[in-house]
Amino acid sequence: MMYCLSQLVRRLRGCLIGGAAILLAMTVTGCQSPPEPLPILNTPDIPYSFFDQTGASASVKELRGTVYVTDFFFTSCPTICPIMKTQMVRIYEAFTDDDDIVLFSHTVDPTHDTVEVLAAYGERLGISAERWRLVTGVKDEIYDTARRFGLGVREDEQAPGGYIHSGSFVLVDRLGRIRGYYRGTEQEAVDRLIADIRRLLDEPA
Repeated sequence: MMYCLSQLVRRLRGCLIGGAAILLAMTVTGCQSPPEPLPILNTPDIPYSFFDQTGASASVKELRGTVYVTDFFFTSCPTICPIMKTQMVRIYEAFTDDDDIVLFSHTVDPTHDTVEVLAAYGERLGISAERWRLVTGVKDEIYDTARRFGLGVREDEQAPGGYIHSGSFVLVDRLGRIRGYYRGTEQEAVDRLIADIRRLLDEPA
């Protein structure tokens, strides 16, 4: 009799402890706040139209309704651009099947980086021109676009390749608002960017 009673007490104690653990887990989960939305940093007005690697007109205004990442580079860049493009390829491959994300890369050396040069560069990267647009155009307009995005770019004869430009990737939402800047040469920063793109894709349009 005493043995049976002892067994019953142990079972009840186990049930109570297990129930308390489940209740605690539910309480902690229920108390967790949703993540803070990404900040809205700026809404740049970009009035210019460029040409992509297919020769088609390309403007960020056409990207309203789409999440996009933009940056500035040049195809003959011997320093940060190869690293940036390796990281941009990671972003491209992370969203291969998602038409709601576009990459938009401006050359800072439009004299050399013609439509034909950009087309060959895109082929080497193995990218689709619809999902990753490499654009060229009037140099002053490209440089002004960089400034409107809050990025620096300039010619410098002393710099490797002759240009100095930002290595940042800029994340822009469906309404054309800048939601973040990320170091395009750092894998951890690009990991955050990929995660933040997914957050923006989940935001109501």
